[in-house]
Amino acid sequence: MDGLADEAARRLRSNPAAVAAVAVLCAIVVLSWLGPWFSPNNSQTLDWLHIAVRPGMQSSHWFGTDRLGRDLFTRTLAGTRVSIAIGLAASVISLLVGVSYGAIASYIGGRTDHLMMRLIEILSGLPLIFFVIFLTVIFGRSEYLLFFAIGAVGWLTMARIVRGQTLSVRQREFIEAAIASGAGTGRIIARHVVPNVIGPVIVYATLTVPQIILFESFLSFLGLGIQEPGASLGTLIAEGAGEMEAAPWILLVPGSFLAVLLLCLNIFGDGLRDALDVKDG
Repeated sequence: MDGLADEAARRLRSNPAAVAAVAVLCAIVVLSWLGPWFSPNNSQTLDWLHIAVRPGMQSSHWFGTDRLGRDLFTRTLAGTRVSIAIGLAASVISLLVGVSYGAIASYIGGRTDHLMMRLIEILSGLPLIFFVIFLTVIFGRSEYLLFFAIGAVGWLTMARIVRGQTLSVRQREFIEAAIASGAGTGRIIARHVVPNVIGPVIVYATLTVPQIILFESFLSFLGLGIQEPGASLGTLIAEGAGEMEAAPWILLVPGSFLAVLLLCLNIFGDGLRDALDVKDG
């Protein structure tokens, strides 16, 4: 296992695009956490003397201000932190549910597998965005509910991937040896099945993060995500869309951060897939 990990790391380092994407991602994360410390402004402070100031026109507002005089630099970094946190948290929920569900369904097999897969097909046919909207309307619009709601609809594809990988792993000799030694189903799944399907799982989890960030941004754009006075990249883009003609920088600044973040995450995910030699389909 260590040899495979070392080989994957070597392949990843030999991919210039993936390395550059990781570097940019690290820079964005560091900037989003440390950047506000170097700014003289607070993300919620209203500067009525500088309303909708262009970037570079006022020395204390590096990225300009919005229509309420709030500093766009600190608000964009705060929104980036929230979007990354939602992407990671919802991906972890999706990962835990999808891996457990797919591994159990495939390993047990038979009627149990059939019923569990039919449930996934039914859920996949539903407009899951309405499920998220339903939860946020019924239980309120909190960040924690948003983590759970987005993660709860993101596990379906993960479960399918894990099930397909488990079907091939289940026929391997070490599984038969574990059964012969008297190991229980739970122990076999946890100790033998999951570790041997972890490669595709890691790759898909990496590619899930940008999908969830984009989904959260879409919900926030519709007004169903993070609420004022909080901010995510989606809420900032929604605010900027209304000022696109008069003050385009209010849209362009958070929009650029979101575009670069998604691009780098996808490039890194593709590089990781190549490094682990995971084939599509």
